[in-house]
Amino acid sequence: MSPPRPRRRTVPLALGATGVLLLATACSGGDDEPASTSPSVTMENFAFSPANPEAQPGEKITVVNKDSAAHTVTAAKGEAFDTGNIAGGDSGSFTAPSQAGRYSFVCTLHPNMTGTLIVR
Repeated sequence: MSPPRPRRRTVPLALGATGVLLLATACSGGDDEPASTSPSVTMENFAFSPANPEAQPGEKITVVNKDSAAHTVTAAKGEAFDTGNIAGGDSGSFTAPSQAGRYSFVCTLHPNMTGTLIVR
């Protein structure tokens, strides 16, 4: 059986490692500006939330389907936007029209699901 090793090196090594981690954390550049969040629409319980999302022209809008059934987000008039089928539990996106205005949309699979995209 060998004699126990002295533990004199363990404490300085642990303190040194902690110091390096603290220094790395302190030096990591932080962003003073709040993170911008892109608009999103959630489909849950066969309803859009929010029912009247807002977006900037050309902005990407994330769509999250929390239902088990597939849904779409499709402009009611014209071809301004259409996500195609988004399976239950999946997500997708579309781009807001380049012109400001109010754009009615519908789930083509469940026409009782409606909303209005407000582009400002």
